[in-house]
Order: sequence, then C-alpha cells, then structure tokens
Amino acid sequence: MLNDYYKGKKILVTGGSGSIGHKIVEELLKYDVDVVRVFDNNETALFDLEHDLNSSKIRLFVGDIRHSKRLKTAFKDVDIVFHAAAYKHVPLCEYNPVDAVETNVGGTQNIIEAAIYCGVEKVVLISTDKAVSPVNVMGATKLLAERLMISSNAYSGADGTKFSCVRFGNVLNSRGSVIPLFKKQIKKGGPITITDEDMTRFIMHIHEAANLILGAGRISEGGEIFILKMPAVKVTDLAEAMIEYYAPKYGFDVEDIDVKIIGKRIGEKLNEELMTADETLFAEETDDLFIIRKEINENHPNVVYNSSEIEQLSKDKIFKILDEIE
Repeated sequence: MLNDYYKGKKILVTGGSGSIGHKIVEELLKYDVDVVRVFDNNETALFDLEHDLNSSKIRLFVGDIRHSKRLKTAFKDVDIVFHAAAYKHVPLCEYNPVDAVETNVGGTQNIIEAAIYCGVEKVVLISTDKAVSPVNVMGATKLLAERLMISSNAYSGADGTKFSCVRFGNVLNSRGSVIPLFKKQIKKGGPITITDEDMTRFIMHIHEAANLILGAGRISEGGEIFILKMPAVKVTDLAEAMIEYYAPKYGFDVEDIDVKIIGKRIGEKLNEELMTADETLFAEETDDLFIIRKEINENHPNVVYNSSEIEQLSKDKIFKILDEIE
C-alpha cells in the first residue's frame, strides 16, 4: 500500500541528514518514488548520506529552514514534505532559547508558508512527547510547532496543502540519545550517569518510527496528530541491562561499571506523556496509532499514555533490543 501511494511522488525531507530524517529517506528509496530531496544545513552530513545511500533519486539541498526564500526554491514541484529539522536537545535549548524558537517555531512557520506558496500536497511535522504538557524550551517550541502546523490547514483551504503531525518518544540508538551515551560511558569504564533512578521514557526502533511516519503520511487528510504506540522503559533498568550486555565486550566485569545518580537536569521531566487527558476525547485507536482529530470521538479510547503508567520493558526484552541494534 505504501508503494502504491508513494509511487512517482516528489518528496522533500527537512533535517534529512539527522537520525530520523536519514531513515525516512532510506525507507522512501525502497518505494518507486520519483525523487527524494534532502534539505539540511549540515553539508558534511549530506555528503555522507549521499554516499551511504548511493541512489540516483536523491537530490541534496544545503539550506536552513530559517531562510524562507531558500525553502521556496527547494519546495518547487514537491508533493510531500516530511519536516524533521529541529533543535531537539533539551539542555542546549534551555541555554539557547532564542535559537530554539527561531528554528523550531520560526522555521516551521517558514515551512508552512513555502508549502502553501508552492502548492505542496501534504506536510507532516515530526514531533515529540516533550510537546505534551511541556516543562522546557524544547518541548514548548515543539508544542507551538504542532499548533502552527495543525491550525495552518485554515490558511490552505479545503483543496490546499494538508498539514499534520506525528508524535513519538525516544528513538533507540539515534544521535544524542541515551543508548550511544551509555555505550560510550561503559567503554570508558563508567560510571553510567542517570539523572533520577525512577525516570522512565518511551522508546522505539528507528525503522519502526520511519515506517509509521510514512504510513501516517499516506492516510493523513489534514489536521491530525498521529501518536505512535510504543513501549516504555525505566532508565535504570536500561542502564543495568546495558552494563551486563556491553561490559564484557569492552573488557570489563559487570561489577566494574558503576551507576551514578546526578540529579535531574534543567527542563527534564521524570516521566513523559504522549497524549493528554483532553486529547484522548478527540482520539481514535488503531493497531499502531492513536489519531487525534478535530472532532470529539464518542468512542474514544480510555487510556493514560504516560511512560510511568504503562508496562515497562523487562531486562530480557531490553537484551533482545540490544541484539537487534548491534
């Protein structure tokens, strides 16, 4: 079904050299697309992506989403835009709030305006659980980006660009995520640093995230927030499992690697949410997704989607995940 939908399409991915963007590009190339334009401000990463994927269907665009004129050039004749470009690291956004707003909010506004101007069929924003009841700059900017994206359907009209969002948690083994950090700390002999021993997070495989994003792009009609279902993990359980898994690989005994509690960082939540109680009233449930629409759903799911209140992954399941990402 995805191949039928994406066949012959011209697609652009912003932030295409990042972990999620790269994977979206890689998955799109499996279908009979016409072209995938990759838009990013990291020249070296674009060069590496081109050589890594080695496809004649890739077109590289060096540019910044804060520059609206460049976006309008890149968006010409594009059918679908996946908007993955963002500042995503919580502490960096706390200490660079103006830049975070200019990129995550102003850049998203530029995306919207360029898409309407160029007659793009659909735009899908890649968002995060940190946009739900935000307590930090990054989450607040992504919440506003979501609201801009959804509300902009009013600007484009019934026959214009369709704007929607996809929201999910932490992607396993992505750049800057906890697994590469813990691996690096174990390789150095420890300690593994954890901000709070009760902290929980949503996690998912990057290939699952990319495929569900493409699936959401296919079925979007404008105005939806697609929430990808995923398991949760207690961060201390993840750390202990990774010590057992990786310490012998790096020449250490399990007992050699300590876990150090360093306290919550500024702007950091103890647990994450993927959907608020109010949003559940507008949600419908599928096998893989919750879909928040504009109208109240009388048969809405009765669910609390908080990372501390759903089943946590066992160590055996964490070991299986570590095997899969190696």
